Amino acid sequence: MKTDMFGPAAIFAPFALWQQMAEIAWESQTVIAMRTAGLLGLVKQDAGEPQRMVMEKADAAGEAMTAALRAASRGARADQVMKAALRPYRRRTKANAKRLTGHL
Repeated sequence: MKTDMFGPAAIFAPFALWQQMAEIAWESQTVIAMRTAGLLGLVKQDAGEPQRMVMEKADAAGEAMTAALRAASRGARADQVMKAALRPYRRRTKANAKRLTGHL
């Protein structure tokens, strides 16, 4: 893995990381709102959604740690390690938002 500290990828890395975190934050709020509405009975929700809500946290945390350790062991820059760690969360929040709203 190339770790050039002054190349274009490294210079723009903070912006890419910010974008990834902003997308996770936005989609997380959507998922929280939809799940809350489901728990309150305001929208139809699968009966297994509360259990899914809890179980996916542990799965995502394990995947994130594994991804971060792999990136770090390859000598990746700190931003690359963080990006790898965030990827499992981003994948889940995006999928949950799409599934719960039906159109994201």
